[in-house]
Amino acid sequence: MTRKRFQSVAEKVAHDNSRLAVARGESAVTAIQDGISIELAPNARLRGRYANRHGLIAGATGSGKTVTLQTLAEGFSKIGVPVFLADVKGDIAGLATGPSPVQFLDCYGKQGSPLRVSIAAMGPAVLSRALGLSDVQSSVVDIAFAYAAAERLPLESIRDFRQVLGKLLAHREAISATLGQVSPVSIGVIQRALLRLSSAVSIFEPPGFDPATLLGTRDGKGLVSILAADELIKTPDVYATVLLWLLSDLFDRLPEVGDLDRPRLVFIFDESHLLFDNCPPALLQRIEQIIRLVRSKGVGVYFATQSPADIPSTVAGQLGNRIQHALRAATGKDAKEIRAAAESLPRNPALNAAELIATMAPGQALVSLIGPTGTPQPCELARIHAPTCKLGAISNEERAKHFAAAPGAKPRPVSRWRYAQAVFAIVAGWAGAGLVLFAGAGLGFYGLRAAWRLMF
Repeated sequence: MTRKRFQSVAEKVAHDNSRLAVARGESAVTAIQDGISIELAPNARLRGRYANRHGLIAGATGSGKTVTLQTLAEGFSKIGVPVFLADVKGDIAGLATGPSPVQFLDCYGKQGSPLRVSIAAMGPAVLSRALGLSDVQSSVVDIAFAYAAAERLPLESIRDFRQVLGKLLAHREAISATLGQVSPVSIGVIQRALLRLSSAVSIFEPPGFDPATLLGTRDGKGLVSILAADELIKTPDVYATVLLWLLSDLFDRLPEVGDLDRPRLVFIFDESHLLFDNCPPALLQRIEQIIRLVRSKGVGVYFATQSPADIPSTVAGQLGNRIQHALRAATGKDAKEIRAAAESLPRNPALNAAELIATMAPGQALVSLIGPTGTPQPCELARIHAPTCKLGAISNEERAKHFAAAPGAKPRPVSRWRYAQAVFAIVAGWAGAGLVLFAGAGLGFYGLRAAWRLMF
């Protein structure tokens, strides 16, 4: 008897599942369609082939939403899917104590590998969002990028961008005639916004972070990348901008892959309402386009927020997998949000969704996932499994130990300015050492010591 040859492990798993289903008298087609899946609860399985249909995890503080995010991340990692998620409160970091391989990222370079991005990579639209600019001021940023590209000027750091703005101001009449009106007032507003941004967070420094490094696996498990965002969230526009840039960069670079048995990457955006607060129409349209099309590139996006109403309807309509934790009705507005949340779920005649949303215990949720036929199933009351990792935050010692042992952990990168200072100190040190035997040697020693401090 010849043995059946399989093209992939997923195909063999589906075949074995179908044989077991036939033995139990079930439909073999259903078993094959189920394929790889994640069990979130005894009555809730997230099918890998439909995990790129995106999702929404909603619920009030204390309803169990964070634990669900950890369970999701562990589940995806277990089936070989890399995961990126932001740790706003510090309690997601407990994933490092579980079976999933974890890497920590930090825009400040203190709690993980530095996450840096160049001004050019950020792009004018996303940068304008981070700076909180008006439409008129954003148009000047567009002109600055176009001018820098035409003149081949660097746009890596805030310093580079300020120099470009200075050139715009110095040659504004000629530039206004070719690229568009440049107002000194707008340039002044942008400069002040850059000053506020640089004092809040220093992410615009080389070398830039490559989002492709998120697409990693170790020993068959998906790499879980955790962005330490407890400090970053204090500047909400920058927080939203960093997340949007990561997703946008991957969207522009990843090829089309069609339908897969599981996603290539899953993004989980906590406090996702910040992506849409005060979002300019043009940028909102860009977000909608990315969410609509990125699924064909094998990327699933999951939004975590308190109320489903926080997500624009044009985006919410594309979220096929939904997990609704409890909401509390303290005001009339809260009661309306509960009714709206219940109406957004596929109806189950056997359940009073609105009543359950208002009364569910922590850890319970109304779950509607995409079924074997590719359509959302009616919502079911489920108790989400707890993850195997530690619940809650980890200590600084645990984080430091994990970061030091993580493969590819690197020291804080040195900016071009600090590198230039270090080189100058070294040259001064050796030059001083050659002047006079004793005095020069002393100058050389202090020059080398200054270089060492600047570099490290």
